[in-house]
Amino acid sequence: MKKKVLAAIMAAAFILTGCGGEDKDSSSIPPLEPVIIDETPEPTSEAPDESESESQQEPEEEENHEGMYRSEITNEWIDEELKDQRPIAVMIDNEKKALPHYGLTEADVVYEIMNSTLNGRITRLMAIVKDWGKIEQMGSIRSTRSTNIPLAAEWNAVLCHDGGPFYVDEWIAKDYCDNFSGTFGRVTNGKDWEFTEYILTGDLEKNFDSTGYSREYNKHYPGEHFQFSDTEIDLTGESGAKDCTELQLPFPHNKSTLKYDEGTGTYDYYEYGEAHLDPQHDNAQLTFKNLLIQSCSFSQLDDGGYMIYNLIGSGSGYYITGGKAVEVTWSKSGETSPTVFYKKGTNEEIQLNTGKTYISLVPSDSWSDIVIK
Repeated sequence: MKKKVLAAIMAAAFILTGCGGEDKDSSSIPPLEPVIIDETPEPTSEAPDESESESQQEPEEEENHEGMYRSEITNEWIDEELKDQRPIAVMIDNEKKALPHYGLTEADVVYEIMNSTLNGRITRLMAIVKDWGKIEQMGSIRSTRSTNIPLAAEWNAVLCHDGGPFYVDEWIAKDYCDNFSGTFGRVTNGKDWEFTEYILTGDLEKNFDSTGYSREYNKHYPGEHFQFSDTEIDLTGESGAKDCTELQLPFPHNKSTLKYDEGTGTYDYYEYGEAHLDPQHDNAQLTFKNLLIQSCSFSQLDDGGYMIYNLIGSGSGYYITGGKAVEVTWSKSGETSPTVFYKKGTNEEIQLNTGKTYISLVPSDSWSDIVIK
């Protein structure tokens, strides 16, 4: 700009000089020499335009996932060497005496299921673990129930337990049921014998070696269980969606409760009035991205509280994520078939958010006692 102004002044001065300040015929005025104006902008100390600065910034590099794949159970990125490895399904005692649970935060999916119609409908947990090679201590381990065997089969998982009532014998005999029973380590923890069995480092490898079971998915694998969304699911706009910052389940014995943490976007698990913490991992809170709550009828097997859920069929339920709940329906067509959840009133399968999932089979006769806040 300075050069432009200077050039203009010089041109004007030249004209005035040529005129001599007198009134002369324009033809006597000598032609002006062309003035070359330098268009180069002067350097400035002002900050560049913000939008221009942003456009010049290099884009952020995407996270490197070389050597990894998206888990078929959580949709999280994990080591691709695990891709064909079948998971395990671990029966975990949920009596108060069995607490604290070790290693449960390593589970990809946790089922909570009524274990008996007696004792305040006490529940037992079943943990689905894909990367079981990293387990150092998980449990304590307890007996299985008939219901758990076709549920474990949905994942082609090897069932890890310690026996069970004779009702399970016909289910254990199924050709799709691979299981390890009572073959895990013992930990001296000051508790009764039944509360001292845990999966310890090396236990699973020894069991696979001794039984000859395949470590990889076999012919009974029904395929991927869930569908996952590529983006974060927000149920706010879904028909019938309602707030769910706390879920209380109708299990009187341990009073299972899940509370939404807006900061993490997950649901923290509580029972017996306390937060569920994992001492194996610095007292980490047991937490889930997705909750699937399934209404299911059951059949009483005897007067001692033994029962089995009527898993084959269909029913109603809830899908809960991100502080919202929507009604869904579910269907299971066979013993090894996955339980599929659908948007209510449609044949459209729901999609889940990436992360861990909690599944609870709630007896249909107490379904109305669920509390959603």
